[in-house]
Amino acid sequence: MSRYDRTIEKPAKIDVAPPASDVPEKAKKPRGKRIVGIAVAVAITAGLANFGHDYWTTGRFMIETDDAYVTADTTLISSRVQGYVVELPVKQNDSVHAGDILVRLDDGDFRIALESAIQRVEIADQTIARIGAQIKAAEASVEQAKAMQSFSEAEVRAAQRDHDRAQKLLESNVTSQASLDDATERLETATASLASAAAAVLNAKAQVGVLQAQKAEAEGTKRELELAVKQAQRDLDLTVLRAPADGTIGNMAVEVGDLVTPGVRLAALVPLSSLYIEANFKETQMYDIALGADVHITFDAIPDETFEGKVASVSPATGSVFSLLPADNATGNFTKIVQRVPVRIALPNEALESGHLRAGLSAVVEVDSRTGAPLHAIAQAE
Repeated sequence: MSRYDRTIEKPAKIDVAPPASDVPEKAKKPRGKRIVGIAVAVAITAGLANFGHDYWTTGRFMIETDDAYVTADTTLISSRVQGYVVELPVKQNDSVHAGDILVRLDDGDFRIALESAIQRVEIADQTIARIGAQIKAAEASVEQAKAMQSFSEAEVRAAQRDHDRAQKLLESNVTSQASLDDATERLETATASLASAAAAVLNAKAQVGVLQAQKAEAEGTKRELELAVKQAQRDLDLTVLRAPADGTIGNMAVEVGDLVTPGVRLAALVPLSSLYIEANFKETQMYDIALGADVHITFDAIPDETFEGKVASVSPATGSVFSLLPADNATGNFTKIVQRVPVRIALPNEALESGHLRAGLSAVVEVDSRTGAPLHAIAQAE
């Protein structure tokens, strides 16, 4: 058998399987990408759907601004009298209650003024008492003058009878002319005495009137002096500065020994229990702002919490109207700027009681235009 007739045996095909680790790698990688892509698409779709639903059901009714700040009706503490500071019972950032002493001034001069005013009132009382005694004496003089007048009237009547009798006797030639002349003289004397007594009565009454006028004048002076006492007492009381309300003391600008003059600011009292928000909305947002509307509030100082407030009131003018230098748009250099209207928002008790709020803090507010009574509706009703 030749070599050409010899059967050539082909070697057997051996299947070599790839490593087990390579098969899942190649098979799963495209599949994993597809799953991630589908998950991302589903998440984006769900997010868009949720955002769209939230906007359609709530968001489109919310009027938002971040130009909002926590505000308080701060009271500036100042003195109405002048004096040196002798005591400061409170310190910066102390909490105080209404009536607590904040500043005490030197009251020596005011105590002297009060004692002097009281002494002048006592002197006025003595003057009134003296005039009262004089009035009683004058009234007694009036009675005495009246008695003398009565006595003179009796003498006139007696002299008149003697005169009439002497005149009749003279006509009957029983007595002489000299007797009639004596009777006439006694009558004239008695009449003069009566006139004098009547004048004494009038004089005594006039004296009583003068004394009564002096007493009224003294009583008026006493009332003025009593007012002076009240003023001196008030000035003395004003040397002690007290807290007008509950709050926290801040911005103190006074130390013991300082000379305080009237009207100079010494400190500020911030009532943290009555804070509120002043939100400045654009004029284009004001149409749907409603009194009593619900407000969602978030504070930069409390980022993880949302509070519910209420629209309490709306300013009668924009902020530029109340500014120190209001804009004059009639000068020719006019540039239209969207104006802002301050809106007061009442805070809930839980926000006030949290202890995190301070005047001046920033806030973001959203007014629900579906609630409350719109301003344009109230204006039309009125």
